[in-house]
Amino acid sequence: MIRILHLYANAIDKLTEGLGAISMYLVLPTVFIGFANVVLRYAGRFVGVRLTSNAIIEIQWYLYSLIFFFGFAYILKHNINVRVDFWYGQQSLKRKAIIDFVGHLIALVPFCLLGLYVTYNPVMLSWGRRFDGTWGTWEMSPDPSGLPRAPIKTMILVGFFTLLLQAIVELIRLYGTLRDIDELQRTSPEDKEAPLRIE
Repeated sequence: MIRILHLYANAIDKLTEGLGAISMYLVLPTVFIGFANVVLRYAGRFVGVRLTSNAIIEIQWYLYSLIFFFGFAYILKHNINVRVDFWYGQQSLKRKAIIDFVGHLIALVPFCLLGLYVTYNPVMLSWGRRFDGTWGTWEMSPDPSGLPRAPIKTMILVGFFTLLLQAIVELIRLYGTLRDIDELQRTSPEDKEAPLRIE
């Protein structure tokens, strides 16, 4: 059983690192498209020709959204989320692990499950699946030359799902810390303190 948990945790950690890398790489094109959109808009006004469109604006906020959706699990893995821990920071390693374990179990995991439950039907409706099981046309942007909404709305589900997978990994890692099971704890010294580090 320990072996299975170890393999699962390592596999999800690799997935999370990959998504985190994608999230970071998306920053540059997001900034570039935003900058280009502003320049084209003002240049278009100057020459009297429309040089940009709603599609470009929507691509920018699609990419901006992806940075967050792909970053959810990465932020949890590296414990770089915002937290107020004036009391938590004074606790021992094992007590920090207990606090995090209980917090993940009673708050984070249910939050992810609730997020998946609440967003599933709106996402399916966006793809065109009606409540009676039939399919219609997928949701499009209400703006002229806008983009379809279904792909970006689906990323909400992806964000919650990958956050849930990483939350389970964190529970496994914290359990390993509490039970002194080396195979379930983080391997590198830097990673080993990741779920317990004060930011």
